[in-house]
Amino acid sequence: MFERTKDEKDELVAICDRLGMLKHSSVNPLVFTEQGVSMLSSVLHSELAIKINIDIMRAFARYRVLLWENEELKKEILKLNSILNQAFKFLPDRIDALHQKANSPMNPVGYKIEKNK
Repeated sequence: MFERTKDEKDELVAICDRLGMLKHSSVNPLVFTEQGVSMLSSVLHSELAIKINIDIMRAFARYRVLLWENEELKKEILKLNSILNQAFKFLPDRIDALHQKANSPMNPVGYKIEKNK
């Protein structure tokens, strides 16, 4: 699950009339990835939840087919995938560097009370 940006929320509201209630919301919507929906289905067991989950998974499958049929979108997705792969190779090193920095000794915070000798 992840949070959409304000621009993405505004675009979504402009495209989908039934999401007009989001127009004046100060909170950006949270959305699930396909894998997130799949994981959610392992937790929810009611008949309605199972039906909705199946419909959502079918929508993801149709969306994936549409994307792969469009060559221009396919090229953009592959380009984005390459950029993301590079970013994910870079992130662990940055996180390790931040972790090392966090473990360095810090100055105490707060009032210092001097003891009278």
